[in-house]
Amino acid sequence: MEEKYPFMLERIQSMLIDSVLIIAFMIIFSDILSNFKDVPNWLRAILLISLFLYEPIATAAGGTIGNNIKGIRVRKNEDEAQSINFFQAFIRYFFKLLFGWLSFITIFSNNKKRAIHDIFSGTVMIKVQSIQSKTIKNHE
Repeated sequence: MEEKYPFMLERIQSMLIDSVLIIAFMIIFSDILSNFKDVPNWLRAILLISLFLYEPIATAAGGTIGNNIKGIRVRKNEDEAQSINFFQAFIRYFFKLLFGWLSFITIFSNNKKRAIHDIFSGTVMIKVQSIQSKTIKNHE
């Protein structure tokens, strides 16, 4: 039987992909802004906030770029077929930032491989293949 929940390595790879993208956008934004004199602070704030909100917005919209590349998604724990809303994604991201790597210690102690930030936000990370398999079985 195919594993339904991603391993720690898949989650870390997804996070690294997203981190590299965020750093790349920080460099790009900085490079572009350095070409202009007197860039308004509100513009700098919007760019910074957009980088900060990337993960919760992308997660609520279906998945981050790293999630899509690795074939994993964040879903509601009580109904793994349902995507999460922005509020759940933001709470999840807040606790992920708050606990950092410590958040992952619970992955090894529960059968759904939920991290602390997943537990606090009522979410679970699943593999996309398990979603597709479930959909195919339901239609047969």
